[in-house]
Amino acid sequence: MLLSLSAFASEGGDTLQAGNDLSDRASLQRGAQLYMNYCSGCHSLKYLRYSRMAEDLGLSEEEVMTNLNFTGAKFGEQIKVSMPHDPATKWFGKMPPDLSLIARVRGSDWIYTYLKSFYLDESRPLGWNNKLFPNASMPNPLWQMQGLQHAELSKPDAAGERHVEALKVTQPGTQTPAQFDQTARDITNFLEYAGEPAALKRQSMGVWVVLFLVALTFLAFLLKQEYWKDVH
Repeated sequence: MLLSLSAFASEGGDTLQAGNDLSDRASLQRGAQLYMNYCSGCHSLKYLRYSRMAEDLGLSEEEVMTNLNFTGAKFGEQIKVSMPHDPATKWFGKMPPDLSLIARVRGSDWIYTYLKSFYLDESRPLGWNNKLFPNASMPNPLWQMQGLQHAELSKPDAAGERHVEALKVTQPGTQTPAQFDQTARDITNFLEYAGEPAALKRQSMGVWVVLFLVALTFLAFLLKQEYWKDVH
């Protein structure tokens, strides 16, 4: 995936609701596997370490190093790419950006919609375009699962331009639409986690904090009753 964290120009269409859930560990594990297999070749997660990912997602060191580490990095190192800078610049025009903070910058709904919005476009250098993020400089990394989408264009406007009104899968992929929705949701979930790993622990601690406050309130009520029981 080739996104730019600073490029906010000319985006089209409304976003879909991702409906992802950081408490769904199975989804996070699937998302990590999908990201490392389909996205990490171009995009790093330089603020996340393999060891931290293993701890948070309930994975062993062996599972991470065997199935999710394709660069030969050590277990305690950050998730970086093996793609050299010069070839990447030649192929894509610039080095694909790090995606550690993409969910915090764009939001989960944006990522989910983006992953579902690729379509074939022969006018583009790589043969792909994106309805949400027009002229994105990357192909669809998930096309084999999603299938091939084509754009349904509007009639020419006053300036003679035609706009994408809808997308239609013209050649099915290896997954059903519902399955691909879950694939996009899992990757979105993982990227939201990567943007703030501490959120997982904060959510689990929140339950105990609420229980503590309830217990403290109850004790304060009993103390008040004790102090005021003889006051008429």
